[in-house]
This record gives sequence, structure tokens and C-alpha cells, in this order.
Amino acid sequence: MPEVYVAAGSNVEPERRMRQAVTELAREFPGVRFSSWYRNAAVGFDGDDFINLVAGFTTALPVHAVLERLHAIERRCGRPRDAPRWAPRSMDLDVLLYGDLSCEEPGLKLPRPDLLKRAYMLGPLAELAPAVVHPSAGLTIGELWRRFDQGAHRLERLPAVGA
Repeated sequence: MPEVYVAAGSNVEPERRMRQAVTELAREFPGVRFSSWYRNAAVGFDGDDFINLVAGFTTALPVHAVLERLHAIERRCGRPRDAPRWAPRSMDLDVLLYGDLSCEEPGLKLPRPDLLKRAYMLGPLAELAPAVVHPSAGLTIGELWRRFDQGAHRLERLPAVGA
């Protein structure tokens, strides 16, 4: 079964929404593991800081079924599917890696292209799964994080807040 890694983030009532997302992810994907929670500035628009984490789980579900469940969790966390892309989010769930699957189709690009550009994705993933090899970069997530310009991207690890 593939190991799936999902980024979760919110900047609208983020503590409450993240707790809700953690509960929903645990219900949908038994055995899910979570990184620490991190605070970072909004990217692509002016807005309140986000709280982010990465979740990891194994599943026999095909990738599109995983996406459907993640979209349902986003809706339950208050996000409409037609929400603007670069705007505040009650919940944003993005598949970063689905095993070693590489694909590019409308609505799905794996591995997620901005994973290697976003501290709020790569940092928590490196905490959770440092030995996983990135399917296209050919390096471990831990090595990719060590090479990342961490000083240029503020990422504040939060004390345990219910994760």
C-alpha cells in the first residue's frame, strides 16, 4: 500500500480548524501520523499567518478516492470548493506524495510541484518522514530539507496544541 503525505493548513480560526482536520483525518485514515504544528506567513497574498502540519498514512485507496475524502474534510472544515486560490483558508489539504506516483493531470500533480519550494510543506514532511525518497528529486526528504534555504522562510514550530 502506498504511503501518502498530505499538507494541512488554515489561517481562518486556525487552531480550531486544525484540531477539526486532525480529528477528521484520523477518522478517515486510521493510523495517520502527524508532524508538529508550524506557524508561517501567508504565501501569495496578504493575510493572517497560517498554521500548517503534514499528515502521513498508508491506504489501499486509489489517489482520486483519497482526494475525494480530503475535499470532503475541507468542506466539513468550512471551505467551499469554489474558494479563491490565493485567499484566506479555513482548511487546505494537499497531497504532497502518494507513494512514488508521478502524474500530471488536471487537478492533480504528483509529487506536488511546490513541495520543494515551500518551507511549510517540506519542513513538517522532513520531521515526519525524513528517510522517504522524493520520487523525482531522488534525494531523501531529510536531505532536501537540509539543503533548503530555511533562513529565507520563517517557520515557527508551535508547542503541542492538540495535535
